[in-house]
Amino acid sequence: MFSQKDGVLTVEDVPVTEIVEETGTPVYITSRARLEENTRAYREAFPDAGLLYAVKANNNLALMKIISSQGFGADVFSDGELYLALLAGFKKERILFNGNSKSREEIEIGIVSGVKFSVDSLDELKTISEVAKEYGKEVEIAFRINPDVDPKTHPKIATGLKESKFGLPHNMAVEAYRVALELDGVVPVGIHCHIGSQILELSPFVHALNRVIDIAAEIEKEGVELNFVDMGGGLGIDYEGKGSPSPADFAKAILPEFERRKSELGSDPQLWLEPGRSIVGNTTILLTRVNAVKKGYRNFVAVDAGFNLLIRPAMYGAYHRVAVANKMDRGAEETYTIVGPICESGDVLARDRKLPKVEPGDLVAIFDAGAYGFVMSSQYNGRPRCAEVLVSGDRWDVIRERESYGDLIVKQKIPEWLL
Repeated sequence: MFSQKDGVLTVEDVPVTEIVEETGTPVYITSRARLEENTRAYREAFPDAGLLYAVKANNNLALMKIISSQGFGADVFSDGELYLALLAGFKKERILFNGNSKSREEIEIGIVSGVKFSVDSLDELKTISEVAKEYGKEVEIAFRINPDVDPKTHPKIATGLKESKFGLPHNMAVEAYRVALELDGVVPVGIHCHIGSQILELSPFVHALNRVIDIAAEIEKEGVELNFVDMGGGLGIDYEGKGSPSPADFAKAILPEFERRKSELGSDPQLWLEPGRSIVGNTTILLTRVNAVKKGYRNFVAVDAGFNLLIRPAMYGAYHRVAVANKMDRGAEETYTIVGPICESGDVLARDRKLPKVEPGDLVAIFDAGAYGFVMSSQYNGRPRCAEVLVSGDRWDVIRERESYGDLIVKQKIPEWLL
């Protein structure tokens, strides 16, 4: 879906130079074909599983509409994500409201919307019960369990370690389900676990699954009938060109173990998964224009996109492949460090990359920017956010307009006593 023609990077059948003539730079550009290829890979690998798209990875409505049309449910982490998921066409019966710190207002919105909840604490459970009774509803829930499993990923995206803020400690799970069974308005129907993100080894998933099934067997003895076992998301993608597990690899590792362990249970739960990054990550490039090239301690290439638009390199030390999009047919000549326009020393997008000779006006493509890219962007340094574009074959459309200066102040107010 990403190739080159006459030295210019193309997304499907569209040269990126055609797009930037209208949108300017920076701009996020997504391939519809790659997105549908990724959703299809999950559907084929897990034909009988419940697949919930992790909205936090990328919440653009056009992309979410494509994903929902492929039969996916949604994993949401806030009332805003729930609003977007419903707007994008995800069915309420297939939405799980996740999160470790839901407000009462968010809980009310979720209950009125008719979605399921992943419960993170006993305090949250009690609030859900109270609100459900006020509305005369019964809410289907799962508890999120912290299995204390090392996912072997960056510490900031490891969510299943015992010191993580997410989920109930696994040794408190049975008591939590006992409490839920005694409360009005809540019906425990599942168990939930999520150990982290950008995981490239499959053994942690299997380890976590076994711990969760052990707990499932115990809570069944308390009278819980499980409809689903949700193992979350976290499958990594190949940012560095070194390879990564596919959905098919994931299925080969986890499905036989799930079927074996499920046979020990009295109920017949469905396996649920919450892919996000592995659905959208490799669908998208961030295209940015070179403002200046400066020789110093390093050869710095200063571009018009910074960590205001792609924070992963600054926040996680993350690696993204880069290319000079208008010189794709040229060999590497020099080593460059690509930096953005933000007033922070950490605004580095790529370090020490061998590229063709870079000059002002060139276009730099940053690959695999579809997950945790625009969705984590900001207006820091007073920079309006860029446009997003969707390519389908030989056509393309803007799916989010570029912001204007007015968007910087649209919700601001100056008190009368300052005028």
